[in-house]
Amino acid sequence: DMIDEGTGRIYIEAGDELTLEHVEAFDKAGIDRLELLDIDEINTGPWIRNTLKVDKAENRDEGLESIYKVMRPGEPPTKETAEALFEGLFFDAERYDLSAVGRVKLNMRLGLDAEDTVTTLRKEDILAVVKELVGLKDGKGDVDDIDNLGNRRVRSVGELLENQYRVGLLRMERAVKERMSSVDVSTVMPNDLINAKPAVAAVREFFGSSQLSQFMDQTNPLGEVTHKRRVSALGPGGLTRERAGFEVRDVHPTHYGRICPIETPEGPNIGLINSLASFSRVNKYGFIETPYRKVIDGKVTADVIYLSAMEEQKHTVAQASAELNDDGSFVEELVSARHNGDNLMAPREHVTLMDVSPKQLVSVAASLIPFLENDDANRALMGSNMQRQAVPLVKAEA
Repeated sequence: DMIDEGTGRIYIEAGDELTLEHVEAFDKAGIDRLELLDIDEINTGPWIRNTLKVDKAENRDEGLESIYKVMRPGEPPTKETAEALFEGLFFDAERYDLSAVGRVKLNMRLGLDAEDTVTTLRKEDILAVVKELVGLKDGKGDVDDIDNLGNRRVRSVGELLENQYRVGLLRMERAVKERMSSVDVSTVMPNDLINAKPAVAAVREFFGSSQLSQFMDQTNPLGEVTHKRRVSALGPGGLTRERAGFEVRDVHPTHYGRICPIETPEGPNIGLINSLASFSRVNKYGFIETPYRKVIDGKVTADVIYLSAMEEQKHTVAQASAELNDDGSFVEELVSARHNGDNLMAPREHVTLMDVSPKQLVSVAASLIPFLENDDANRALMGSNMQRQAVPLVKAEA
């Protein structure tokens, strides 16, 4: 605020629009310097200033109170309860868990450097989120793509089982508490209180009747390998066939080397059930990684690194079939490469990685088709699926 220190009169409040009358008043008062918001409506918009103008809360306590009224309507707020509710929302490890995956994603998206053990939000996280959102509103940066494999993760059997087991333990806890309230605690033994049946039942139910618990396809060895390397977007916590649109089922540039673009069922499950590519693996956070050879100073090395879709974005990747000299340098000046989902001819000095093999693109079943590149995609899909149905002889004959 601009205030007359002698009289205490406010000339203009912070965030108000400057008019000719204000300028004349400053001129009379001898004020010749002003700090203004740099808003040009082209590169920088007045989003924060407009928000503060609309926001009725004048200070922190009023802000906490308004949050409390939204979260707990009908309850009269006090300063302490409002503070406790807000702290518990995002800043208390007991009540809120961002998880290691959440922290890694937040760091990557916003360029932060917090350890993945910090699983609550920090003040700088919220500040970075607001900065990013204001930047997006001003047309800087890109909006996230929900189908990018950097934003989709594989939930392993262990993780799904852990969730089921947690449900079983909570049921068990409830039963123990009920029993403790009805017996004499001084004489009762632990085995009288604890009944493990709910926890055991939860695990049994998971393996016995879960949509993702399937009888293994063992018609031939390929059928077994393919079934073990299958990833599904269906099941508990996933999509349903009816709700899944075209975008989810479609091949995405980040599938390259991670999920096979060919092998998927025909029919209602197309694109929802996929196979991992030949060399892909799932990292500890559940993101699918694929291997690349490092290119250092224009020379391809034997050093292989695994990268997830998020980490690959900033690299320029040459194809495995690129011609090399004996010293590992590229023969051609311009190399066929990929960068951030686009195919381009890149100068060889810009290339930072190289594919390890031409078959890293496809799954085990698709890579068994000879001269796959000459086949129509639809026929290759059918061929991949049919190979799994071949019945071997009981006694192999030469």
